[in-house]
Amino acid sequence: MKDLAPAPIPAQLRAFTPARVALGRTGVSQQTRDVLSFQLSHARARDAVHAEIDAPALVASIAALVRNAPVIRLHSAAPDRTTYLQRPDLGRILDQSSRNTLAGFAPASAGVVFVVADGLSALAVERHAPALLAEVLPRLISFTLAPICIVVQGRVAIGDEIGSAFGADLGVVLIGERPGLSSPDSLGAYITWQPRPGRTDAERNCISNVRTEGISYALAARKLHFLMQEARSLKLSGVRLKEDSKRIL
Repeated sequence: MKDLAPAPIPAQLRAFTPARVALGRTGVSQQTRDVLSFQLSHARARDAVHAEIDAPALVASIAALVRNAPVIRLHSAAPDRTTYLQRPDLGRILDQSSRNTLAGFAPASAGVVFVVADGLSALAVERHAPALLAEVLPRLISFTLAPICIVVQGRVAIGDEIGSAFGADLGVVLIGERPGLSSPDSLGAYITWQPRPGRTDAERNCISNVRTEGISYALAARKLHFLMQEARSLKLSGVRLKEDSKRIL
């Protein structure tokens, strides 16, 4: 039997990454198929950034997962998507109506508050946040849950104000990440010990690229549960909290 020829180097590279590597050419130009593929990916990324989240549907899907905590809808101080993209600072704080909503809950110390925010990809949140919550919530038997908050036009730091309002020991923000040319629907999870206004990104841990083509829901849930337990045990999060892959797997 004749030996099969080894795969060409470009094909071998493309088997390991969705990045645009080893593209062909026609004369001095890119091939039409590669140009069209790039334009399609760019359009998907732009659509993801500008898309509005379907908050009522998201509230309903998440409410179906939880029986021991209400699901409430909040809004950042950014009144619309255009303002949200131009004023990142307004996406980090709640509007007055949402603050009034939180004030209606009796002050109490909660173990963890989950915040689900659209971020820069509503598509990511709609596709992956309910599935990730379905994986992680059954693991949190030892945690007391605050109401799960759905935030429209929210950024990561908005979880600090919400966590402070509930007196939470831990804040977990599930948010749509900045789209890339190969990932318009990547979900991120940010863990913050004792979330309070003024926390910095160095005081958070992040699990990134949760999606079908990235980190699976099951693995992300294991990582999230591990980091939550460690944060509670050590009473810290961020650069001083390290992930132990052997203990996770």
